[in-house]
Amino acid sequence: MASRLEIDQASVTDNDVARQVEFTAEIDGDERDFAVKYAVLKELSGDEPEDDALEMFERFSDELVDVCAEAAMQRPSADVIIIDEGDLE
Repeated sequence: MASRLEIDQASVTDNDVARQVEFTAEIDGDERDFAVKYAVLKELSGDEPEDDALEMFERFSDELVDVCAEAAMQRPSADVIIIDEGDLE
């Protein structure tokens, strides 16, 4: 299992144009950039993110930290680690 991922809360932003929540996190001493697609938030909540994507992201942050840590291990050379529905399985 990957090390615990620490989200930089100040970096969390809602990119509604790209339909994703973007943030920087530290894992194993390295900073990595992440993007969680709205479809992931919809899958977790059952509702389509509209003006509440950041709230949804916060509500499911415990699950998302684990998913992001696993994705970071699988894609060590990615500039931005994009989390989509396939990462939830």
